Amino acid sequence: MNLEPSPSASNSHDNLGQVQSQDVQDCLKVIHEALTDVKAKDILELDISSISNVADAIVIASGTSTRHVKALADNVADEARKAGFRPIGIEGERDAEWVLVDLGHIVVHVMLPTARQFYDLESLWRATERTTR
Repeated sequence: MNLEPSPSASNSHDNLGQVQSQDVQDCLKVIHEALTDVKAKDILELDISSISNVADAIVIASGTSTRHVKALADNVADEARKAGFRPIGIEGERDAEWVLVDLGHIVVHVMLPTARQFYDLESLWRATERTTR
């Protein structure tokens, strides 16, 4: 019994990965433009595809006030919709100290600087170096 995929199946799988990767890059561009349009601070994109099966990337940005954080998150969601990337969910809009916009392959965190420093998502999602002994 042959358990190896046919050449056409593997090519279609590779092609699917390339299409998905291009979608992620296109969505990241839309997110970055939406954040810079509303003057986000300290925008950081993290590729987490190798350490997470939940998302391929995380974007973290800061706003200067709760009103600014909400405006940033709203603009990301609006611009993503216009570009054809439907938000799966938006959380934290009421308090707006930390608003999460889930776009499927990309999760956007817009935070006040104090919340960003306290939760330190950059360190949490940074890949740890593995040493061999």
